[in-house]
Order: sequence, then C-alpha cells, then structure tokens
Amino acid sequence: MTARRTHDAALAALLAVLMVAAILACLAPFAHAASIAGYPSQAERYRRGLVRSARYVFGMGAPIAVLAAQIHQESAWRPTARSAYASGLAQFTPDTVKTMARMHPAELGSAQPLDPRWALLALCRYDARLLGMFTGATPADRWAFALAAYNGGPGWIIRDRAKAKAQGLDHLVWFGQVEAVNAGRAPQFFRENRDYPRRIMLRHQALYLSWGPGVDVEGVQ
Repeated sequence: MTARRTHDAALAALLAVLMVAAILACLAPFAHAASIAGYPSQAERYRRGLVRSARYVFGMGAPIAVLAAQIHQESAWRPTARSAYASGLAQFTPDTVKTMARMHPAELGSAQPLDPRWALLALCRYDARLLGMFTGATPADRWAFALAAYNGGPGWIIRDRAKAKAQGLDHLVWFGQVEAVNAGRAPQFFRENRDYPRRIMLRHQALYLSWGPGVDVEGVQ
C-alpha cells in the first residue's frame, strides 16, 4: 500500500507539473507578442478596459493608440504607480481626482485613482474635456494642446497660445509654433511639458496601433 501511495503521489505531482507547463505555454505567445510590440507586457491586462472606456467616451472611432500611449508615458501600466504629486495608471493629482469625481458622479462614483477601471474611464473623460477646450489646425495639433494641458494644466496652455498669437505665431498650431513659446514656466517644467505630447504621439503611439486608431502625425517634425 505504501508503494502504491508513493506511486500515486508521484503521478499527481507529474500531472501538476505538466498542467503548469501547458498553462505557461498558452500564455507565452501573449507575453512574447507584447515584448515584440515594445510595450510592457502588463498592458495587455488593461487593454480591454481601455478600449471599452475609450469607445464609451469617444465613440467607435476612439483614438485608442494615443490613449494607450498616454498611459504608457504616465505610469508604464502600473496601477499602483505613485509620484510626488500623482498616482495610479493615469497619474492624476489629488485635485484632478476630486474634480473628475465631482463632474461625473454617475459614471465614476467616489474618487478611486488606484482602481484601474476608474483611472481608465477618468483619463478618457478628462482628455475629452481638454479637447473641448482647445481648437487646432489639425487633429494632431488639437491633441497636442490637450495632452500638454493634461501634463501642465490648461491655464498655462491658454497663456502660451495668447503669447504666441501676440508674437505673430499661429496660435492654432502646436508643433513648431505654440510649442516654442513659454508664458512663464520654470525651464525644467517647460521642457517636460513640451516633451510630453511628442513622446506620446511621435514615439509611444506607434506601439499601440494594433489596438485601434491613432492620430495622424505624418509630416510633424
């Protein structure tokens, strides 16, 4: 009987090992695909949630690649990411968290920036709000204005546009026009703010075009 129990235990252990190996083999292509694409493998965990939130807010033509690229830039898809001023997938500041919860109580409920579902929907809502504040010569310019406002606050972008217009620049064009104008920010914050739209739209967006549409940046220098 002892030998029989030993044999059965060994067989059960072998089957468990084979089952784990089979599961890992099934998951491997997904991790491999993500690594080939160049985005963090954990992004796949939130892909459906982002697509759902993006289409809910922007419609079926939602610029999913830009939104995914923005999360890539903000938190590298880490829902518990924290900085000195912000937290969560979307890296919202406490003031923005409170504002979004107050403006969309039915959709967002209480403020929960570390909840991925909350953060994804709130990011889409906030981007839509910023897009509504700014016009642009092209969709790429308009999104650049909105993204810069997300990073540094819409008040600064409004002042930058006014100063650009006063200087004879095209206040509806971000790239090479308003982008070059500083209405008064400290140099380090100004550089970070100008780099933000470029990283998202010209670098990270390309990694997520397989997820859905992006914003055309052809011709942008």
